[in-house]
Parts: sequence; C-alpha cells; structure tokens
Amino acid sequence: MCFLETAANPYITVLGDRNSSSRRLNLAQSFNGLGAFVAAMFLSKMILSGHNFTKETLPVSYHGGWEAYIDFETAAMKLPYLVLAAILLILAVVFIFSRLPAINEDAGRINAGQGNRLIDFDVLKRSHLRRGVIAQFFYNGGQTAINSLFLVYCCTYVGISESTATTFFGFYMLAFLLGRWMGTTLMVRFRPQDMLLVYSLANIFLCLVIMFFGGMTGLYAMLFVSFFMSIMYPTQFSLALKDLGEKTKSGSAFLVMAIVGNACLPQMTAYVMDNFSGQYQRAYIVPLVCFVFCAYYGWKGYKISD
Repeated sequence: MCFLETAANPYITVLGDRNSSSRRLNLAQSFNGLGAFVAAMFLSKMILSGHNFTKETLPVSYHGGWEAYIDFETAAMKLPYLVLAAILLILAVVFIFSRLPAINEDAGRINAGQGNRLIDFDVLKRSHLRRGVIAQFFYNGGQTAINSLFLVYCCTYVGISESTATTFFGFYMLAFLLGRWMGTTLMVRFRPQDMLLVYSLANIFLCLVIMFFGGMTGLYAMLFVSFFMSIMYPTQFSLALKDLGEKTKSGSAFLVMAIVGNACLPQMTAYVMDNFSGQYQRAYIVPLVCFVFCAYYGWKGYKISD
C-alpha cells in the first residue's frame, strides 16, 4: 500500500490544474472513507461472529474451549483476504491494459531533474517538509490508535455488543467520509492550513471529552473526531510538498514513510488502556498529543522559510 500511495498521490496532483491539487487529492482520498464505511457497516457483519467472549465469559459448553473459539474467530478472516487478493489481481490486469495519461517531465511535472537518484535526502533540508513528515507521523499514529481500539473501547469498556459496535464503527467511518467531502468543498473558500488548524483544535477538545467522560459520551465524541480527522492527511501532504520543485517525488516518499507512526503510537495507547483499565479513557492523551502537533503544523509549521 505504501508503494501504491507513493505513486498515486503525486500522480493525482498532476492530473489537472495545479491550483486545485489539494482539493483533488482530498476528493480522491475520500473514497477510502466510502470503502471503510461500507466495510464497517455491512461487510463486517458477514465476517464477525457477533460474540465477544473472554476466557471468563466463554460458555462452558463451547466445543473445544477457548482455543477453539480463537481459531474460529481467526479463520473467519481467511475468506475476506482471499477475496481481496483476487480483486487486486483483477485490478492489476485492468491497469496493465488501460491507457492512462502519461506524465511528462518536460511539461513541468513532478520528477524533472532528479536524474537516477531514487531518493534525494537533501529535500529534508526544507524545514516545512521536515515538519510535515513529523506531522504525518503523529497524525497517522493518532488516527490508527483511535481506529484500531474503537471496537475494544465499545465492547470491553462501554459494554455494548460486537454487532452494535460495528454499526457504530460504520457511523464513525461515515463521519470520516462526510468530513472529507465537506472539507473538499470548504477549501474553495478557506485556506487549507487554516482548516487544518481549526480541525486539529476541535480534535484536541474532543480528546479531552473522551478522557474526562469516557463511556458513551466518549464514544459519541469519537464520531466527531473521525469527522475532523478527515482532511488532515491529504492537507498536510499537499502543504509539505509545496515549493519542492524537482525534489517533489522524494518529498512524497518521505511523507508516505511517516505512516510508520501506525506501528508505534497505537501500541502506546493500547498499553495505557490495558494497564490502567479503571481509567481506560486516559489512554486518549496519546492521540491528543498527536493532534497538538497537527495544530502546530497548520498554525506555523507549514510556512516555507528556507
């Protein structure tokens, strides 16, 4: 997926007017929200069993015991991955035979002048890009921390059923989708950096609501967090790539690499939630800190100073 996004994001930015590249990227990325909404709201109910047993609550009559239950739940994911693999193979064949517009370096496109260098580390001398990479690290980590622990929060701490939790997750992803579509529209009138700042401040406030109230109040707050997270990734991406010229492709690669935040910050959040179960909602201080840096980037970090 990193390879795909490294290629697709810069490609989308050059398929049309440069002045509308930020809006175009937001619009294109909104469709992952559409897919996530459909999967969470409908397809998840075809995959998940609807049971959320623990070792303590597993019925004694369950055939094979705890190990059999875990094996059954894990095996449920085999068919979806096989289907996804088949779809990807079909798409690969479609792209092989499709005549996509060629991107011309001579027409002022993104890759001109880099020669044979795959990655130009000199691009990191640009401070607005460096800060953009850090902002993407924090945004991705914060987003995935909330996304990946959403069902755990619902089922383990709020006490709602798995089926109801997946419905809420569907609404969560719908809010993300609506946020991107509305954000794309609002960028006609408002600067992307101003929207990034306002949306980040809104999420800082919502994380405080989750931390102090938890329960169903925190759950509803998460739906709004999803809405305000919507424009952050593509907006930070486009702001960080400004004025990079021939080094734009290398800058794009570093920004995509920043999703390594997904491999760090969710684990930290889960650790706090698991080890302080009596005050589980305090774990959301981790995504709060992430949104603080995103707010800084929308306030000052995006500015081109060198």
